[in-house]
Amino acid sequence: MTALTDSQKLAYVASQAADARVNVELETEGMTLNIGPQHPATHGTLRIIVRLDGELVAGADPVMGYMHRGYEKLTEVRSYPQITTLINRIDWLGSFANEVPFILAAEQLMEIEAPVRARWIRTILHEMSRIANVTLFLGDMGVQLGALTPVFFAFRDREHVLNQIEAVTGGRFHPNFDRIGGLKDDLPKGWIADTKQTMERVRTFCDEVEDLLMGNEIFEARTRGIGIIPPDVGLQFGLSGANIRASGIDWDLRRDNNIGLAYDELDWKVWTHPDGDSFARYWVRLQETREATKIIDQLCDGLPSGPVMAKVPRIIKVPAGEAHVCTENPLGEMAYYLVSQGDLVPFRVKIKSASFNNLSITPWLLKGVYVPDVITILASLYFILGDLDR
Repeated sequence: MTALTDSQKLAYVASQAADARVNVELETEGMTLNIGPQHPATHGTLRIIVRLDGELVAGADPVMGYMHRGYEKLTEVRSYPQITTLINRIDWLGSFANEVPFILAAEQLMEIEAPVRARWIRTILHEMSRIANVTLFLGDMGVQLGALTPVFFAFRDREHVLNQIEAVTGGRFHPNFDRIGGLKDDLPKGWIADTKQTMERVRTFCDEVEDLLMGNEIFEARTRGIGIIPPDVGLQFGLSGANIRASGIDWDLRRDNNIGLAYDELDWKVWTHPDGDSFARYWVRLQETREATKIIDQLCDGLPSGPVMAKVPRIIKVPAGEAHVCTENPLGEMAYYLVSQGDLVPFRVKIKSASFNNLSITPWLLKGVYVPDVITILASLYFILGDLDR
């Protein structure tokens, strides 16, 4: 084989460079990809329309409203005691927490304050709802990256939390336990000791998933530096809960706007992370789950004696007026704006749940990311579709 001369080599290199320039200038046709309306990575029914440029996302639009459950209008034809059954199902994984701000708003209008013991038990169940909700996220996040073991651990140990909720409320998934003026019943015998054992189990679960995922090369590579939300952007989109705290914003309604619960009488910490990526959102929720177990332990140890129900009329008729109450629910800020005209049913109820705002950032957040990262980022935002749709 005859060797190429220097001039031939230069001509060959020039021709290859010309071909490369032509290839770069050629435009490929984009693709529109539908994620949903039913997808395993979403907790409910959601559709994301993703426009692709090769392997990169050129644009993403969430299509919401597939469930159409009409909570706000349904409350207008139900008495106040009946409404807790309805709103349990907004965020179905943390159902008791949905009851609390509505009951507090009604108590404000009626100028009723629940007994101290009821307030402490409400706080216990509020934090147990947080654990029951977030443990599924801690396990499910691994599934999005191919790690099956954490979700099995999550379901295993979450059952013990649900056992404790069921033991006191009678409802495993939808307690319907909160009442205007207090609670339906007091705690059963032996419940405090069982709850403290369950909290130990939850802390062990947190240690297990941390060992499985935090040091895993695949998990780290697929979450660190992926889906970064700068703090100013997160605030502009109205993010709340762990999603905004994972961007370094030290804001928690349990501490900063506590109404009707016992958080101001406890020693606990608000966790933040400066990175704002998918890893940070996971890490913050992991620490908050541990913190919730410590909060519950303190409440169990210091639980005051006394009644769990104030004196209220047999037939609830809320005086005319308006009230707005928001609480730090498992997914973020949960708020009710209640308008009464003095009837047996509300005149209007406006519900603000965390998932709508937390999902509204997706067009900004998904633009420019690679296709495999779309599901991971969506999972890290952690939304429940019942909490999203009205």
